Order: sequence, then C-alpha cells, then structure tokens
Amino acid sequence: MKRAERQYALVDVLRGAHRPWSAARLAREFGVSSRTIERDIASLQVSGVPIYADHGAAGGYSVLGEYSLPPLNLSEVESLAVLAGLALLESSPYRGAAVRAHAKVAAVMQDAHRARVQELLGAMHVIDAVPPESDAVSLDILSTAIAARRVLRLGYVGDVSDAGPDRSSITVRDVEPQGLLRAADTWLLTGWCRLRDAVRGFRIERIRRLEILDETPPRRDPALLEADLAQWSARRLA
Repeated sequence: MKRAERQYALVDVLRGAHRPWSAARLAREFGVSSRTIERDIASLQVSGVPIYADHGAAGGYSVLGEYSLPPLNLSEVESLAVLAGLALLESSPYRGAAVRAHAKVAAVMQDAHRARVQELLGAMHVIDAVPPESDAVSLDILSTAIAARRVLRLGYVGDVSDAGPDRSSITVRDVEPQGLLRAADTWLLTGWCRLRDAVRGFRIERIRRLEILDETPPRRDPALLEADLAQWSARRLA
C-alpha cells in the first residue's frame, strides 16, 4: 500500500473507531512500523487533519468524527487514465473490484470533464483481452483465493502434453500461489506447482475448479520465480 493510500485508510479507521487506537495497533493493522505510523499522523496533522492524542493506559490517536479527507481532484487527463486503466482490469482476476472502483471514480469526476472523458473512453478499443470461458472459475473467487495466502487446488485444462489431443482432460494441481502475470493476451496465476515440482503459470480461462486448502504454503526462494520469469515468452505458458 502506498503512503497516500495508507494515510487515507488510516483516517477512515480512526473515524470509525469507538476508542483511540495506539500507534502499535495501527502499525499492526497496516503492516508497518510504529515509527511509520507516527510519521503518517504528523504529516496528516500538518496538512490540517484534526487527529489528536489521548494519553494514558487506554490512550491513543483519534480524529474528529465528522472529518473526512477530501476526494481526489483529478484533471481531465488523469480521470481518463484512471478509468481506462480500470477498464483494462475487467479481464483480470480483479474484475469485480475494478468495476466498483470505476463507478466510484466516475461518480466524483468533475462535471466539466465528464462528457469529454466519456467520449475519449468510447474511442478506445481493446482487442487482445481474452474473457474467461463460460465454464472457467469466477474471477472474483480467484482474487479472493489469491488474497487468502493458502495452497490452492486447481482443476486445470493443460496443454496437449497434459490433456491429450482434444485438450478435454482436466488435471488436478496443488499450487502455492506467488502472484499474477499478464502475458501476451491473457492473465496467469503464477505459483509453485506441486505436480510439476516447479514454478508454473496457469491461464485464468483454463481454471475450471478452485479449492482453497487449509494450508499455508512454505516460503520459496523468490529467485526461483524471478529466474523462471526471465525465460518466459508469450508461447511458454503452462
């Protein structure tokens, strides 16, 4: 999470809290150090956000309940860039979140920019995005599974060597997810495939079933993924 995003989220947490939050608790919430939280709060206070400290055993930081950070004031070109970028994510595992974010940005766009931005968006066309097949796993489910940080069990339609000439067979793969990859015209889930005992990329549209196992994967050397990515091309897909 970037600094600006964290500061917006920090204010939202404090506004919704019934009691003050300590710097240590905020640090755990955002996965940063207490010193980083204190710097964020100092920066917000300097910019005029009414955050105050309550001292004592039950003390911590609070913010006036009626306060909220002002919405982003995007220019016409910035609004166009954000909305176009979100539209590109509609073929990704984060399609649902991208659609919701698109609606929020469009709702707060300046009226003076709205017509021109919509006109320019209508002139943009994407021809390389591959939508999921009708029997592929839901993209929303996949994004939830990746965020869960658990071993995933996939029902996967592989290549000819895995599935035979008709590509109709489905192999079961237990995968330790490592991230997402955009390659050529498709999105892939990257991870350590226990069936192949190696890093593999799985085309999203070929994932037919997905199960989140109750197992946290072991830590793998990140150099394994980096070395594999360095060799990949648009034709080297799992």
